Amino acid sequence: MFQVTPIPAFNDNYIWALQAPGSTHIAVVDPGDAAPVEQYLQQNGLSLAAILITHHHADHTGGVAQLVANRSIPVFGGHQSSFEGVTQLLSQGDTVDLLGLQLKITEVPGHTLDHISYYQPTGNGQLFCGDTLFLAGCGRLFEGTPAQMLAAMQYFRNLPGSTEIYCTHEYSLANLAFAQAVEPDNTAIAQSIINCQQRRADNLPTLPSTIAAELQINPFMRTNTPDVIAAAARFNTSQGDETVIFTAIREWKNQF
Repeated sequence: MFQVTPIPAFNDNYIWALQAPGSTHIAVVDPGDAAPVEQYLQQNGLSLAAILITHHHADHTGGVAQLVANRSIPVFGGHQSSFEGVTQLLSQGDTVDLLGLQLKITEVPGHTLDHISYYQPTGNGQLFCGDTLFLAGCGRLFEGTPAQMLAAMQYFRNLPGSTEIYCTHEYSLANLAFAQAVEPDNTAIAQSIINCQQRRADNLPTLPSTIAAELQINPFMRTNTPDVIAAAARFNTSQGDETVIFTAIREWKNQF
């Protein structure tokens, strides 16, 4: 597995640094700002070997130009990306060999149409999912459709439960507040709130989460469960298919 270290950026972004054990080379995921990455490299005597981009938004790509200015390194990203800094275009089912490990590419449009995720299957498994899946949440639908985002959630559901989830924002407590509104009697959500509050009080990230945890607490991963279906009934959609249920819960979150 990669050794994964969060590099905080802006107000609530995480740039993930990926390092193979014993290596002095790293890759970074979604470097919206170059300065904290350069500082991390200098402080730890590391060199940058690659950049992974999940989607084109500026808070995920804004540091790329500066980071590659004096380096000859690949910038991986989705084949539909409007970000011109991508040098290695990736599509559904592609693999990337990185620092001795392999990443599987899955297209997960919804938040944006170019969004991809990177999955490393060895050990517990590691998922780098940008703004698609969050702890207890999912990304807003800026470009894609509810059906596309639901398809992404269904892909994530089928990953091994031990898979570690590395999303790129510290949204956990806000997401958990909504999850508890959807399922007020869900004890796993209540416990996750306590755990995340303690981590934030200690100035620690609430991430990574795991697929197993999300299957217990994340309403967008639970749109096939009776409690979430019942919660969607306030929108008169409880008899709809899962896409209708997902759409109702996502609209509720938009207004929460």
